[in-house]
Amino acid sequence: MSKKIIVAYSGGLDTSVLLLWLKQHYNAEVIAYCADVGQGEELDGLEEKALSTGASKCFIGDLREEFAEDFIFPMFQAGAIYEGKYWLGTSIARPVITKGMIEIAEQEGADSFAHGATGKGNDQVRFELAAAALAPDMEMIAPWRMAEFRKEFPGRAEMISYAEREGIPVQASASKPYSMDRNLLHISFESGILEDPWYDASTEDCKSMYVLSVSPEEAPDTPEYVQILFDKGNVVGLQFNNIEQIINDLKLESQGLLGDYQKLSPYSVMVLLNHLGGRNGIGRVDMVENRFVGMKSRGVYETPGGAILFDAHRIMESLTMDREVMH
Repeated sequence: MSKKIIVAYSGGLDTSVLLLWLKQHYNAEVIAYCADVGQGEELDGLEEKALSTGASKCFIGDLREEFAEDFIFPMFQAGAIYEGKYWLGTSIARPVITKGMIEIAEQEGADSFAHGATGKGNDQVRFELAAAALAPDMEMIAPWRMAEFRKEFPGRAEMISYAEREGIPVQASASKPYSMDRNLLHISFESGILEDPWYDASTEDCKSMYVLSVSPEEAPDTPEYVQILFDKGNVVGLQFNNIEQIINDLKLESQGLLGDYQKLSPYSVMVLLNHLGGRNGIGRVDMVENRFVGMKSRGVYETPGGAILFDAHRIMESLTMDREVMH
């Protein structure tokens, strides 16, 4: 019986090449899976692209509410922050993506799980530990750790050439100024020009890089206030000027009123806090961090809603917890 592989798919150059290569290398049926964790317009046309690349099926799982309620909110309840600055926006998304993939893999009878994480980064560990916990009998395929894959694709130029030869519909250039990963909690920028620690990511030249936020210099000079309603450690409502109009503009839904507050789902809370924080220049972080594998990596992050939520939660803790519990 031929292999049936489920692959974590984004529609970009790397995972598109990976999808077809797995199909050819293993003579396998390949199922593409993409999780909607709040990356928005990046999902447009994804199913058609996956099928035209060689996938037998493409599943797009809407995990936005689950991601917010079961992963982001508990993480902030735990006060999790890495090396004092990083709100773990990429890290916390990988387990929910893996969970969604495993559910589809079991539904479709797939026997293997593949991802496009490199052998240098943390994502390989995140995906594989989550998969091992949820489906220990499923085979794990990590092409970037396979010598034959690296020999065929030593760089982006070879991947672009392969894509053109095989008719894979991707748009890419041989060099990227940086890589970007987006979800409901944040956007991260890494690699490329950002690997130079002397490169200043706050200059006018980098203005177009940012998506979720304006710089503090470009933020309004007048303060904007938000009231945050907690219940058992989680945000259940917000109130700020013109919130009803913004809920409509962002195509969200209020669950009614809790006193003066708009009652909101965890997903809607994050969208609104991102909007509010972003337009006020909140949540930008530029840091060099230690990877699990021992390397150092520079990351530039936009986490406007997460920054507000983290600080609000710490303030709530100061009001409600004894010193022994807090420390």
